[in-house]
Amino acid sequence: MKEHNIECSAEMTAKQKQAVEYLEKALQESERDVSADLLWDTIVELQGHLFYTAKNLEFFYIIKGNEMFVTRKDKSITRASVMAAFGKALELGRVVTGPKKLGTFGASYLYPVFQKIGVIKN
Repeated sequence: MKEHNIECSAEMTAKQKQAVEYLEKALQESERDVSADLLWDTIVELQGHLFYTAKNLEFFYIIKGNEMFVTRKDKSITRASVMAAFGKALELGRVVTGPKKLGTFGASYLYPVFQKIGVIKN
């Protein structure tokens, strides 16, 4: 699938896998010490990767500056909203039972992204 001049794929590239592994390792070592920049850099690296919402709707996102544009939405998810959701996931011990528990705009899209990058424990 190719939309928005981004090559979209269900398979992660080697670089994407490496970014996720680096974040997961940092989370295992000390959740509270994971920087906002490391999380954001991992999210940036995964733009164009195919995700599915809890309702099994296909989407991917692109990053422009400090905003995440999801293919299923007209509005963007700001970096601040991503960080708020990350803080909530940490507050819940990274055990999040559904998107609504993240309590922020765009949670239905952030939830599967957080699952994929290891922020939310499965």
